[in-house]
Amino acid sequence: MEQDPFPDELADALIGVQRLIRRRLRREMPDPRLRGAEVELLRLVVGQPGIGISEAAKDLLLASNSVSTLVNQLSRQGYLVRETDPADRRAARLVPTPAAEERLATWRRLRTELVRDQVARLDTQDREALAAALPALHRLTGLLREEES
Repeated sequence: MEQDPFPDELADALIGVQRLIRRRLRREMPDPRLRGAEVELLRLVVGQPGIGISEAAKDLLLASNSVSTLVNQLSRQGYLVRETDPADRRAARLVPTPAAEERLATWRRLRTELVRDQVARLDTQDREALAAALPALHRLTGLLREEES
């Protein structure tokens, strides 16, 4: 039976776009270089200051010890602070530093500029097709996330 090429083509396209965006941003961002998982954790903590490590691990679909390692690295770089959870003194709450917020703002600005500039190079039909695909891509993300939980 002939297999539908669409799922592979979609996955390849999404991976390609993400990889190229990450590569371009890496060149433009100031040092130290942050890995993708570190940026994801920073985005989460800036968006939800005070989040716990286990909650962050669940949200990022990572093991708690992996998130702890990322927290240690980002803390050493001055981007995160661990605060004791007043409700459970054994647990830590993650708080972004001003340096983290500034770095993430720079990352978002550069990413927005990069994608905006490249999308502007597409013809109107391609831009409209991408815009029309966004709701379906968000639903696909939700379905994938549900299966991970």
